[in-house]
Amino acid sequence: MRTVIGLLEVACVVLYAIPSTAVLGAVLLTGLLGGAIATHVRVGDPSFLMPLFLGVLVWAEIYFRDERLGWLLPLQRRGSRPKGTDSA
Repeated sequence: MRTVIGLLEVACVVLYAIPSTAVLGAVLLTGLLGGAIATHVRVGDPSFLMPLFLGVLVWAEIYFRDERLGWLLPLQRRGSRPKGTDSA
């Protein structure tokens, strides 16, 4: 089972590394890391902080890399729109 989970994780990271599928990869990695967190908490293992940190890091990186996400969550660029979203 570890091999299957490892291959799924590698597939998610590959999707995350490709700019056109980065958001999909981030969503899939979030689900994978969420399962890891739930498993660690369920058995009482305090090492759930590492998957939590990685999940936060994934979304912080995608927030600064993709302008569309910055427009959806305007933490610093209030009022700016990504290219190609002007309403006609």
